[in-house]
Amino acid sequence: MEIRRIFDVLDHALETYPRPDALASKVDGQWVTWSTEEYARMVKMISYGLLSMGLKKGDKIVTASNNRPEWNFFDMGMMQIGVVHVPIYPTLTEEETQYILAHSDARLAIVSDSLLYKKFISVKTPNIENIFTFNEVAGAPNWKEIAELGEKNEKEWAEKLIDIKSAIDPDELLTIIYTSGTTGVSKGVMLSHRNIQINLADGLHLLDMDHTEKVLSFLPLCHVFERTVHYGYQLQGWGLYYAEGLGTIAADLKELHASGFVAVPRIFEVMYDKIIAKGKALKGIKKQIFFWAVNLGQRYEHNRVNGAWYEWQLKLANKLVFSKWREGLGGNIKLAISGGAALQPRLARVFTAAGIPIQEGYGLTETSPMVSANERHYPDNMIGTVGLVVRSVEVKIASDGEILVKGPSVMMGYYKNEEMTREVIDADGWFHTGDIGELIQGKFLKITDRKKEIFKNSGGKYIAPQAIENKCKESFFIENIMIIGENQKFTSAIVSPNFRFLHDYCAKKNIHYRDNAELINKPAIIARYQQEINDINKKLPAHEQVKRFRLVVDEWTSATGELSPTLKLKRKVLYDRYAAIISDIYSMSKNDDE
Repeated sequence: MEIRRIFDVLDHALETYPRPDALASKVDGQWVTWSTEEYARMVKMISYGLLSMGLKKGDKIVTASNNRPEWNFFDMGMMQIGVVHVPIYPTLTEEETQYILAHSDARLAIVSDSLLYKKFISVKTPNIENIFTFNEVAGAPNWKEIAELGEKNEKEWAEKLIDIKSAIDPDELLTIIYTSGTTGVSKGVMLSHRNIQINLADGLHLLDMDHTEKVLSFLPLCHVFERTVHYGYQLQGWGLYYAEGLGTIAADLKELHASGFVAVPRIFEVMYDKIIAKGKALKGIKKQIFFWAVNLGQRYEHNRVNGAWYEWQLKLANKLVFSKWREGLGGNIKLAISGGAALQPRLARVFTAAGIPIQEGYGLTETSPMVSANERHYPDNMIGTVGLVVRSVEVKIASDGEILVKGPSVMMGYYKNEEMTREVIDADGWFHTGDIGELIQGKFLKITDRKKEIFKNSGGKYIAPQAIENKCKESFFIENIMIIGENQKFTSAIVSPNFRFLHDYCAKKNIHYRDNAELINKPAIIARYQQEINDINKKLPAHEQVKRFRLVVDEWTSATGELSPTLKLKRKVLYDRYAAIISDIYSMSKNDDE
């Protein structure tokens, strides 16, 4: 059947690839599955229930939840009656949540648990008629009440739903996604069925596995990357399993023998760090072989350009070392897609060498999201780039290096913000991404930095902080880092250490400390970090080299506000928090000598 509206995906799955485990999540430590038939019926019950409550085309419902089957029941149940889904991050502050509740004009909200229910009750705006929960919460209306109402009124709505669905046009509003952003107030990105359907069609060939496969989901479904890929999973007929949490990804992959997943680069960084930590715990010849394999993997190039001797060594490394990496992730990974931020090329190399090829792509919420993606294999995969521009999208590079995008997957606009829409979509229909990049060989897109994040030092030299930060994060000692130096004589950095690694290092070096605050001020530790910075500086031009740095005791997370939900730096938050430290860095008398 033809996929014109996103709810057609479920009808296609039911007709073509019905399976007993279309959706699955863990309840009390056990996997609980929903068949395609059960899923489709529950979606109908939600539609009937919402219609019985008086909701109609154009109304909005906000959801804030972890990934779970119920999210899909409401996503599909809303869209097939024309109700607009407004999914938001559960980790948003009360202020951000209240803004979206009011700005979106939502009539209902649905949240996952008691903590979110309390938060939503405390920030409830007059337009919100009721707040439902997915978990059982004392005193709170539960989502099952909507499904039960739908079941009660099934006869009234069954025929009408067919007409309602058929009347929905692909160009109608499907969803409003509020961009988390790293600066400023969130903007509501309006996406139509066609926006996402075109993007889905452009990327479906990347999901080239048998329809019997299982995939693991853990990126938030309120993020357009995971959401669009989700529809692709369902279109391909795969079993969709939800991880218990970010800490159980490897265990869940192993238990399920899952075939694929999508992730942001930070997830791959954490996976790599855990693998390396296990290697460091080995002794003698086993440890030597392990790191010989890692070093070999980091030199990986496509198309056997390293020669026959390298390829022979790689086969040996696969047998001795990399096969165990694959076993640790279930032994069946065929699909690993990275998006949301820049992936360190060394990770793409070593995982690909290990038989876990990572397909890096690029996109934005405003482009539904995919603009480009690497295929799985050479010649349509170039490590260090975000791949080939997808077929329905045009890309050009502006005179200042900004990436411009045009095509049917570009958003309808920002909700209730025509002025901002005109700022980013010009008169010729080009969406200005705010990213700086270039086309390699005329076809592979490479991202170098965010336009708004690039700054000049006092000598007029441009600094692209993201590129430097990614180089610095290759160090095991550095968990996160922010490069600073706008209008200053030299480049500096605020460093959030990898405390887990640092504690192991101190144990081996017999360095004693009471707490992390004392640890980061120890001369031996500062000197060790200086050594890391010196090694990184050797790879950088003079004006980009980090002259000074400060270690901070805080671990940066999305929960504590230093990172966005997709784990990007919130620079304004960090600048405000460390204003005194930054001032101290640039007010020292040594400044004049730099």
